[in-house]
Formats: sequence, structure tokens, C-alpha cells
Amino acid sequence: MTAEPAVKQLRLVVEAEDYEAAVAFFRDVLGLPEQAAFSGGDGAEVVILEAGRATLEIANPAQKRMIDEVEVGRQVAPKFRVAFEVDDTRETVDRLKSAGADEVAPPTVTPWQSLNARLDAPGGMHITVFQELRTLEEREALDGFGTGT
Repeated sequence: MTAEPAVKQLRLVVEAEDYEAAVAFFRDVLGLPEQAAFSGGDGAEVVILEAGRATLEIANPAQKRMIDEVEVGRQVAPKFRVAFEVDDTRETVDRLKSAGADEVAPPTVTPWQSLNARLDAPGGMHITVFQELRTLEEREALDGFGTGT
């Protein structure tokens, strides 16, 4: 029997200078459903958006450089980058660009068999949208792909 995980949820908290633009982009354009919203005194506002399953990807500096090189062709990502799995990378990129995102790199097939694109989004976030092109089982058979355990 598998033990219950100690952590129940990963929540990324982002301060956005243009709060309304960031909420409209991620909720209304990218399509993250609103789970809750709160406001407080002095104009304080927060919205919690659902983003499906959360994972924490930890990469060493060499891997981060390699991912930037594969996806963009140069070093562009800050220390933190948010990635969203989508059904159709190309359609999502078009939709996000029409809503104000700046395309950093177009959809690119990666060695790990996903179709990844980079954008700078409202709220000052550097994001990846990606579409898996093969199942996890198919990718596990690829050279250099494994669970690490």
C-alpha cells in the first residue's frame, strides 16, 4: 500500500503589477478555472486558479541551459519558469499571443517528445506551453529519459 503524500497541493504564488490583465490572461484566455477569490482592505486581491495536476520540476544548471537551448536556441529563462500542459500547443500559442503574450520561441519538438513553446505572459511570467507527443511509457524508452529511481 502506498503512503499518503505529505504535501496535498503545490500552489505557485505570483505577484502581478497588472492584476486584472494577469487574471484575464490566465483565467479567461489560457482557461484556468477560478477556484476561489478573496479581497481585503487597501485594495488587496487574490484569485486562485486551478491548473490540473501540479508537479515540481527541479533541474540542475546544465539541464536548465539545455532546455533553453532546445526550446529557444539561447538562454532566456529566469530561475523560475511556469509550464502548462495543453492539448494543442500551436492553437494555444495563437490564442495567448492574440491576448497579449509575447512569443519568445515558436512550437518546437523536443528530444523528450513534447511540442514546447515559450512566451512572456502578463504578470511578468516566462511560461512554456507543451503538448506531449508520446505516452509516458513511450518516452521512458527514449535515451536519457527515466524516473531516476
